[in-house]
Amino acid sequence: MRDEERNVEACLTSVLAATKLENFKVYVLDDASSDHTADLIKEFPVTLLKGSELPDEWLGKNWACSQLASAGNGEYLVFIDADVRLKPAAICAAITKMNSLGWDFISPYPKQLAGTLFEKLFQPLLQWSWIASVPLRLAEKFPNRAMTIANGQFFIVKRSAYQKINGHSKVKDEVIEDLELARALVTSGARGGVADGSLIAQCRMYQSREELISGYTKSLWKAFGSGNGAIIAAFLFFEVGISPILTSSLCVTLILLSRFIAALRTGSNPLYGLLHPISILILLYLMALSWYRKYRGELRWRGRVIN
Repeated sequence: MRDEERNVEACLTSVLAATKLENFKVYVLDDASSDHTADLIKEFPVTLLKGSELPDEWLGKNWACSQLASAGNGEYLVFIDADVRLKPAAICAAITKMNSLGWDFISPYPKQLAGTLFEKLFQPLLQWSWIASVPLRLAEKFPNRAMTIANGQFFIVKRSAYQKINGHSKVKDEVIEDLELARALVTSGARGGVADGSLIAQCRMYQSREELISGYTKSLWKAFGSGNGAIIAAFLFFEVGISPILTSSLCVTLILLSRFIAALRTGSNPLYGLLHPISILILLYLMALSWYRKYRGELRWRGRVIN
């Protein structure tokens, strides 16, 4: 947690309410917070870790997760972001599902909460993008990097698989560390993937339009691999979000249907799917802004520069 005083109580209360676990221990790392985060953490029966100085070539969250993993010795590592709220059986259910599939890691995708209109327009694109574009059942049977999806908000991995790739040191400088960690695990021979976690976990990533813009611009420049990849992705998003309005009613119907299905599957409001073109325009704007800020060296997150 870094300057997370608004999330400490709700997050830790939900984590400590976990049920059906034989044995677990909660570690919370205070990452040089400038607010009352550390004082609030001390009010809970958890192990408080003081984050050490950020080494060269590491990004903040990656280094924090590495320290957390090193602190314990449990068979399973469960990484949870401060803005995630778990249902009591969430961790047990996720580990049970992971083991039933013979997986080494699982990424239950929390229900994404949205308060402002800007959030409601944009946040559903997260779930829709992977539900509509990745053949998840095929990826389960034939794991490969290209079809690997993950969300670091709630991520569980067997310690043995994590240690095999040297943990977060494998992705120490990756701004999209959750996806790259999952890809590294799959490359090493581990099995796993994303799962719908909307019934067991929820998350409100950002509290305002400004926070959302800052949060996404820090990483969208890397989301599609390269500048050329971003251009191709932007073209495809235009084709599935804006162009059909001008050319084909059938395409519009199919795209909106995909939005409705994704919304119903993940517990979000399907009516915002009707504004899909506006959502795509916001995405294209954030992609361009992310590259612009990257070019000017203006990317920052939690007070730290992102190179």
